[in-house]
Amino acid sequence: MTFAGSRIVYQPETLKHRISALLKIDTADDAETLKKYSRDTSIFERTPALVVYPKNADEVSAVVRCVHDAKKRGSNVSIAARSAGTDMSGGPLTDSISMVFTKYMNHIGKIETDVAVAEPGVYYRDFEKATIAHNGQILPSFPASREICALGGMINNNSGGELTLEYGKTNRYVRELDVVLSDGSRATFHPLSPNELAQEKSKQTLEGQIYRDIDELIQNNVAEIERARPTVMKNSAGYALWNVCDKTADTFDLTQLICGAQGTLAFVTKAKLGLVHKKPHRAMLVIFLSDLEILPEIVHRVLKFNPESFESYDDQTFKLAVRFIPQIIGHFGIVQMIQLGIAFIPEMLMVVTGGVPKLVLMAEFSDETHEEALFQAEAAGKELHGLAVSTRIAKSETQAAKYWTIRRESFALLRKNLKGLYASPFIDDIVVHPDDYPKFLPELNRILNDYKLIYTIAGHAGEGNFHIIPLMDLNKPESKRAIMELQPKVYELVAKYHGSIDGEHNDGIVRTPYLKIMFGEKMCDIFAQVKKIFDPLNILNPGKKVGGTIADIERSILTSR
Repeated sequence: MTFAGSRIVYQPETLKHRISALLKIDTADDAETLKKYSRDTSIFERTPALVVYPKNADEVSAVVRCVHDAKKRGSNVSIAARSAGTDMSGGPLTDSISMVFTKYMNHIGKIETDVAVAEPGVYYRDFEKATIAHNGQILPSFPASREICALGGMINNNSGGELTLEYGKTNRYVRELDVVLSDGSRATFHPLSPNELAQEKSKQTLEGQIYRDIDELIQNNVAEIERARPTVMKNSAGYALWNVCDKTADTFDLTQLICGAQGTLAFVTKAKLGLVHKKPHRAMLVIFLSDLEILPEIVHRVLKFNPESFESYDDQTFKLAVRFIPQIIGHFGIVQMIQLGIAFIPEMLMVVTGGVPKLVLMAEFSDETHEEALFQAEAAGKELHGLAVSTRIAKSETQAAKYWTIRRESFALLRKNLKGLYASPFIDDIVVHPDDYPKFLPELNRILNDYKLIYTIAGHAGEGNFHIIPLMDLNKPESKRAIMELQPKVYELVAKYHGSIDGEHNDGIVRTPYLKIMFGEKMCDIFAQVKKIFDPLNILNPGKKVGGTIADIERSILTSR
């Protein structure tokens, strides 16, 4: 240790010794490991000083307590939780301690009717296989990264995806969370009755203090919290204080704060998650659109038939998909590769003949029988007669596979295949009301066109959620300048239409400084109080959700691939 005035400052090697030697916990600080955990799928890079691999909740608690004690003694140390690292906001990145859950805390627990228990390091793909094998059910809030993401990230980002229109986001399925609090103590959060809440508030512990203070904070700010409640269908921005008190059920539920908090309030060590039965048969209405002015009318007409999902991607994504067909289908089995290759022939002809639509919309309908699903898709298609669109019906999941492949693989496609350009998610997750499309989209395009960017748009058309991914050379100063100029312009436009700057990808490094544009000064002060209540020493993933600055964005932008 060294001394700075009267403060004791713990060096990284001292902390490593305390954690690995004294606590007998697996750690690493070699250059290769630190580099591996310096990135997620955002535009940022931060190199941790130490990586910790806990084996169980006791080890998580011990490490957090060690960091807590070091911070009390004057060390400028913090800790960030990390699962699969598929976050697009810089959420798990840190230059202090990175706690990685996927190595050891990846066990699936008891699976029952409608619920299953798992640790945060479990990959969603493995969780889904296990629940389907047990009772044919799934957790339906999976994101597009379903094959590579983990449950810890889904919970902490309050993830949503292609089924959100029908089933909602992850917070709807969180039944109970085991957590480690910022002092290293452990707690279990679940919905509480008024009597149970009173019992929890009587505890003379950090957990009891959290219940007392959060309840008081909500009661003292009911009007402001309700005013701040997003009115769009999806939101992961801020802390969801508006979801804590369920007046209908008369419950108080802190899982609704932990879900989406990006590990800034507590670390999840185990989760009990709700499951649903996914209807077995599907049919898809595919809509090719060249006039964006009629998009709201299309959305309204199709939504009347209750599609399970309603997704979209633009002409740039379409063209790139055709260009990189071998890479897209290369990771499938040989039979599916051949099927997809043949299926893409019409799309290749579209590109050759210049007939690429401005937007491709995919409305998928599900039901207990194939005939019922197909009937809904065909009925929705007939509802569009008279509009300037062309449609197709994909009568089976096999026929729909190529459209889903493009939609699900679009971001990975951009990241891996465009030499010299980097898929740069920084205005990537905006949400507006579908009724506002005719006004909002032209204004958005005018802003983007000022910068002469190459960009793709994919998203959830039925929910008003768009993922705009510019393709940029981050080594060029003008790219960094465009990022810093575009963010406030786009977010101010979203706020003008009462939308959300963050539908499902969360705040992280990239959006935290701009939360005031969406919520205002007073609500952001309330968010800061939430953070202070849970984490008085600011050791859990600081600078995310609360306290992040524009300077943090500038210093962390990746400058080379």
